[in-house]
Amino acid sequence: MKIETVKDGRTMTVKLEGRLDTTTAPSLETELRRKIDGVEKLTLDFSSLEYLSSAGLRVLLAAQKVMNRQGSMVIRGVNETIQDIFDVTGFSDILTIE
Repeated sequence: MKIETVKDGRTMTVKLEGRLDTTTAPSLETELRRKIDGVEKLTLDFSSLEYLSSAGLRVLLAAQKVMNRQGSMVIRGVNETIQDIFDVTGFSDILTIE
């Protein structure tokens, strides 16, 4: 998985490409932990994300909990397969998906 992070003041965009699974989720978790302090608006760009596993969902949930305290988080560019995963797991009720 490729992770591209752009931080502009209190806004951060993270673009993910490939698969967010058991192997790659720790990389995203580390990246977010290192850079999320002080961020008030976090945008996750999923337009190039092909797959999302339960390990990826766990990282998203942890990021959402942090952002609930310090700002907002939105997920953009979700394909139909990943949207189905969000719907089946109930994450579509927890996350802001545009």
